[in-house]
Amino acid sequence: MIVTAGNGSWIRNRDASGAVVSKQRDLRPKKVLQVFPESDQVLVEGVNVRKKHLKPTQANPRGGVISKEMPIHISNVSPVADGKPTRVRFESREDGSKIRVAARTGEQLGAELRKARK
Repeated sequence: MIVTAGNGSWIRNRDASGAVVSKQRDLRPKKVLQVFPESDQVLVEGVNVRKKHLKPTQANPRGGVISKEMPIHISNVSPVADGKPTRVRFESREDGSKIRVAARTGEQLGAELRKARK
């Protein structure tokens, strides 16, 4: 399943894996946990982790530190093919359907975008 954001950009589903493309990040595939189509952001496992310090209370007398993943923009995430990030291209089949294809390997990414017209 592919979700379309309000501005028309293609966003992967939350069960997919993606590589975070940035100078500071390693390019190992990470799991996409959640997609926020209204703000063009995704929540990626182990990326953009923030720490929140909790004040000691009666319920939690020791306080503590909680780690929480925060969303990043969809443009910083790329699909993965053969363990490496890849660009996406679109191909039209002979029956008129349209699919997303990994530019690196040529394999299909996800389901059909548009069904064949009759």
